[in-house]
Amino acid sequence: MAHTALNTVPTVFGVLNLLAKPFSALGKGLVALAEADTRYKKLNSLMAMSDAELAERGLKRDELVHHTFSDSYYI
Repeated sequence: MAHTALNTVPTVFGVLNLLAKPFSALGKGLVALAEADTRYKKLNSLMAMSDAELAERGLKRDELVHHTFSDSYYI
């Protein structure tokens, strides 16, 4: 005996989904642009270090964002 299930989505959600696609694409593009920044990559490499390695560089984990972006943003 075979069983089938039919799931249909109301057309309202299809239209809203269609209207949201440009905004979703814009958001994904902005995230990709931010992640391509060298400061973001530097921050990720610093976050991957242990607390002892950060202490050797004279940094604390809670100051990493300020240290990384201090030359371009007033934080």
